[in-house]
Formats: sequence, structure tokens, C-alpha cells
Amino acid sequence: MNGRTAIALRFAVLTLLYLSGAALADRFIVGPEQMTLIWAPAGLAYAALLVYGVAWWPFIAVAVLLLHLTLSPAAPGFIPFSISANVVSAVAGAWLVRRYASFATTELSIRSGFALLVGGLVQACLGAPIGVAGLLANGMLGHDPAMPALARWLMGDLFGVISVSPLAMLVMLRADGRHRDLNYTYARWPEKILWSLGTGATLALLIVLGEGSPNYALGLACIPLAMSLWSALRFEPTYATLANLILAQAIVTFAGLGIGGFTLPGTALDSSIVVLFICTFTLMPQLLVAAVHQNRASTLNMVRRATTDPLTQLPNRTAFEQRSQQFFAAHDGDRPMAMAYIDLDQFKIVNDIASHAAGDELVRVLAGTLRGVPETGEILARIGGDEFGLLLLGDAQSVQQRMQGLCEHVTELRVPWGEHVLSTSISIGLVPFHNGQHGFAQLFAQADAACFTAKELGGNRVQTAAPENPDDGSAVRTRTAAMHWAMRLNAALDNDHFRLYCQSIVALRAPADRGRHFEVLVRMHSPQDGRLLLPGEFIPAAERFHLASRLDQHVLDRTLAWLESRPRAAAALGSCSINLAAASVNSVDFERYLQRRIATSSVTPSKLCFELTETSAVRDLARAQRFIETVRDMGCRFALDDFGTGFCSFAYLHTLDVDYFKIDGSFVQRLADSPLALQIVRSIADIARVMHKQTVAECVETPAIRERLAKLGVDYAQGFAFDEPMPIDDYFAGIALDVRDAAATA
Repeated sequence: MNGRTAIALRFAVLTLLYLSGAALADRFIVGPEQMTLIWAPAGLAYAALLVYGVAWWPFIAVAVLLLHLTLSPAAPGFIPFSISANVVSAVAGAWLVRRYASFATTELSIRSGFALLVGGLVQACLGAPIGVAGLLANGMLGHDPAMPALARWLMGDLFGVISVSPLAMLVMLRADGRHRDLNYTYARWPEKILWSLGTGATLALLIVLGEGSPNYALGLACIPLAMSLWSALRFEPTYATLANLILAQAIVTFAGLGIGGFTLPGTALDSSIVVLFICTFTLMPQLLVAAVHQNRASTLNMVRRATTDPLTQLPNRTAFEQRSQQFFAAHDGDRPMAMAYIDLDQFKIVNDIASHAAGDELVRVLAGTLRGVPETGEILARIGGDEFGLLLLGDAQSVQQRMQGLCEHVTELRVPWGEHVLSTSISIGLVPFHNGQHGFAQLFAQADAACFTAKELGGNRVQTAAPENPDDGSAVRTRTAAMHWAMRLNAALDNDHFRLYCQSIVALRAPADRGRHFEVLVRMHSPQDGRLLLPGEFIPAAERFHLASRLDQHVLDRTLAWLESRPRAAAALGSCSINLAAASVNSVDFERYLQRRIATSSVTPSKLCFELTETSAVRDLARAQRFIETVRDMGCRFALDDFGTGFCSFAYLHTLDVDYFKIDGSFVQRLADSPLALQIVRSIADIARVMHKQTVAECVETPAIRERLAKLGVDYAQGFAFDEPMPIDDYFAGIALDVRDAAATA
């Protein structure tokens, strides 16, 4: 159907409906004195101009002209007044709403309901004077005064607007696809049938009882009002407004014909009171429909926001879990499935180079690609910034092939963005399983671990966590164990499960400072079994999951707090060495924290020595040197730990301005039987003397190695040949008195 045909058809339908409403008003809602209690065409005209625009006013003029030429003949001089009254009033009311409250033409709410009511009042107040003026000009009122006629015309238009416009607007909007019922559980057909039967019985009861006791007509009218409220609370807006129109039509018919306990109004005042009652009867359920719809829409919108990703409009992680569990419950039995965890590779680079807006566009495009992956019954969701989840149906081999094909397809994607062309690849963690064998949380964690393993293996691959693939399963189990370590580390940091240990650093020659020199070592207490875990068990996980800087901050704060509360121990301190991870050296936030903490501490900064591993310092020489310079300016010292294990170690010694070279223990332990180790240690000691640095040898376990180091010119040594690491309280036993203890002793 082309545009012109559609317009012509709509014009004809509106005209026919207008004539039908007029005929209904003339036949059923006219009393002996020709008092019109409802003029339905006013509501239809108002609704049509609101929905389609005021330019559609000609259908009103044509319909009124046909009405007076056929169904309701009138004096020729009255016809222009009648056309003007109906056209001008409808145009004015609709224009006012569309101009100042355009939301009312599409939004169903209390606010829009009152806006439409105001427009309807304007329509009634404008149309009545024009129409009555025509009656007077053509002598159609006889000896009747103008005011009663004005009241009848105004009330008829107003009641037509209140009762007909809501239903007419909803039907027109639905026909145009601009209104849909909410995804809400409304009353089902059995309840609607019950309502219809109850409404019929109520109206019949109203007629019977009203005839016997006419004095209680208004009281009996509360029964259909209750039926109208029932429909407003339980039915869709379209059905609710239809139900309200039926009941309003019935009540106004009873009033106009003087049945059901109603008495025919004899004066303008009586007519006004009756129509005012019926308008109120009709308006209350309409407003309730709007209020209920608005509340339901707000509730559904909140649910949608809570379960839908705003960028891709896919279900979010919460919805993914809910839908997956519902799917598991609805499909009992040993059915093969798989859960896929999808993550973009190098997504941070896209955000950093092309902007976060470009990253969002890449995610949107990828989401569009992923929408084509799920088959019937499968679930796709966005579960993170650049992460997606898939619940798949099928055996391990078939889903593996599908995911591999997805990886290949994504690598071919190209997304234009300004001067850039964005591309990416994905890593997929896949967990095949059979329904009923595992819970969602376990599957999700395994898929996440498998995805991380795929990324660590280079990305752009599918990593399957399944018993059928022992190698992949081992990698995923390692990743899962590491993730558990990350959780344990967070809990340990939150609950202070770390213990400070100390090991002496002993001078091999007479030192200028006779204070205690030691390195702070950390142990992690395990609440599960009471063991103390060595750094080798948790430091790798801390570095892998970006917790190393937080751990360094915790150790530094605990060490300074311990010394600050024990002035005698702090006074006996020569040098306290504290290890720092590469993440701390490269963190501006950690550097700021370090400056604030040392500046507010009572511990002398020159007694603090921070140890950096050679490999972490070489990773970013410029950043490491800036960090060293900043902290050295506060008076602290630095040691280059594990010295000798990096590449081209001597090439960057002029760049890194440290105080100590800490010779790696692997060379120290082989001094007795390795000429190469002996020569390396001798070279480090010689270079240190030339650069006016001092050396510390680690892992000194025997007196023989100690003597050899002294002959080589090494300045300090550390190891079991002197003492084993011990709790800091034991290390300072006898001098580590608390301030309060010292006062009590004095």
C-alpha cells in the first residue's frame, strides 16, 4: 500500500468512525428534551489530531457536513457554526498539547493524563460558545435560555473527550507501532471473561435495584465503578480504557434514558450535576490506568537497567547467571553444553591510543558479531568491559569448532574510527560439561581461568578446560590455583595476616656504624592450617594479579609502625632493608604514599634502605632512576638486589645511583667449586670499589664462604652462617621496649 492510499484509507476510516459516534449519541444518549450527555465524536477528533497532527482537521469538517446532510439534518445557516465549533475546538486543544506537552501524545502517565485533560477542557470551552452562537443565530433554541444549552454542549464535549480519547489514542498509536503493551504479566483471558460476566451482571443488578430504590442510584453506581477499577489494575491499558468506556457508556445511557435509578434531569443544574458525576466516574479509572502503567514501566525499566548492558543492550553478568540457572533447571538430564568466556586481546591499547570512545565502538561492533553466534536456546551476555559470556549447546568437539571459527572471524573485523582502523582478536576460555554436574559459579570460574590462560599463551585462541585435554587442563588448574592465591592475598591484606621477620646483614670488616643492620622479610599466616607461608608461595601471585604494590605498602607501614612504637629499637637501628617490587617502583601512587609516610615518621630516613631487583630496575631504567632520586632526596638509601643475574649489568650502573650492590646468592653459594662464580663476585666487588659503592653477599651459609668473601673485599654478608630469619619481636628482644613499658620500668 503506497502513501497516498494509506492516507486516503485513514481519512475514510476516521470520517466513518466520527459519523458512527454521532449516530450513537443521537440514538442512545438523548433524552426527551434533546439533552446530549455525551458527544463521542469530540473525543475521536481530539485523539486523531493529537496522534496524527492538527493538519488532519479536514476529516472533522467533512464528517460534520455529512452528518448534517444525512443522519442529523440541520438548518443550512447552522452547518458552518457546527463545523467551526467541532474543528476549531479540536485543533486548539490538540495544538496546545502538542506544542507545550508533546510527551502526552506518546507517554502514558499521570503527567500526560492531566495534560490531555487540560487540552480537553480547552476544546470543550471553545466549541460550546461557537455552537450555541449558531443555535441562537438560526433560532434553534426557541424560548430556551442560552446558558443551559451552553452547559449541555460543553459537558457533552468534555465527557466525550474523557471517555473516548484515551482508548482512541491507544488504538491509533498501536496501529502506527508507537505503543506496545509492557512485557508484564497482565490478567489472562479467563479473568477477562469473568470480568465481562461480572460487568453484565452488575449492570443488570443496577437496573433492577435502581428501579425499586431510585434514591440509591448514585450509591449503586459504585458497583460498576469497582468493576472499572478492577480492569484498571489488572488489564493492559488498551483493554482497561475499553472497559472504562463500556461502563461509562452504560452509566450515561442509564442517566439519559432515566433507568437504573436515574431520574431524567429537568434543569441545566441537574444536567450539570449528572454529567459532572459521570465525568468523575470516568476520569478516576483513566488516571488509575495511567498511574499503574507508569509504575509498571518504571519497575520494568529498573529491572532492565539492572540486567542489561547499556552499551550493547545485551544481558549483563547478573542476567547471564540468572538465565543460565533457569536454563539448567528447565533442562534436566545429562545434556552436553559448554560455557565460553570471551575476552578481547590488547583492548587497553585501543583505549589508550584511539580513545575510550573508539574502544566502546569496537565493543559494539564485536557485540553485533557475537549476536550471530547463539543458536536457539543459547545465551549471550556482556559480562565485563571487554568480556562476553556464552552458554552453548552441543558436545565438546562441535562447540570447540564453533569457537575456533569465531576467533578467525573476529581477526578479520575492521572498524573505521577517524584516522584509525581498529582491529582485534579474542581469547576464549571454553568449559564443556553436562547439565546437572556443575554449578554456574564453578563453570564461570573455570571458563575465566581458561580464558586467562589463553591470553597468557598469546591470545587469539580457544583454551579448553576439560578432562579430555590434560595439558590444557593442567594450565587452567595452575591459573585457577593462582586466582585462589589472589583471593587469599586480598583477605590477608584486609585482615593483617602477614608477619614481619628479620635477618641480619653483618659487616665483614669493622663498620663505621655499629647499629643493627637487617633485612625485613615477610611471612603470610594461613588461618586454615596455621602455617607460615614463605614469600615464594605468594609473591608470584601478588605480582601476577597486581597486588605487589599493595603488599609493599603494607609491609612498609607495618615496619615503620613497629619501630615508631619502640623508640629503643629505632635508636639501635643501623639500617633496615625493605624489598620493593617493580610495580611499586613504576607506581606514582606508591611513590606519593612513600613520601608522605616517611615524612610523617619518627624513624630517621637514612636508616631505611630499599632493595630493588636488578631485573625490575632494568625494565624501565628512566622510571627507576626518577624513583631512586626522589626517595634518595629524602635521605633514604637503595640497594640493587640479585645483582649479576641481569643482562649487561655493568652497562647501566652509571644510570642507577644506588648505595649497595647485593650479589645474587646463586654466585655466592658456588664460590668454593666454581671459578666462574668466584670471578663474577670478585668483579662485582672491584667495580663497587671503583664506583664508591658497597657490596652485600646473600646466602652465606658457611664460615668458609664468609672468609672467602672477606678476602674478595665484599663489605657485608647475609645468611644462615650468621642467623636465620626470626620474628621482629624476637630479633629485638631485650631492647624493643614499648614507650609505656619504658615509662613503667623507669
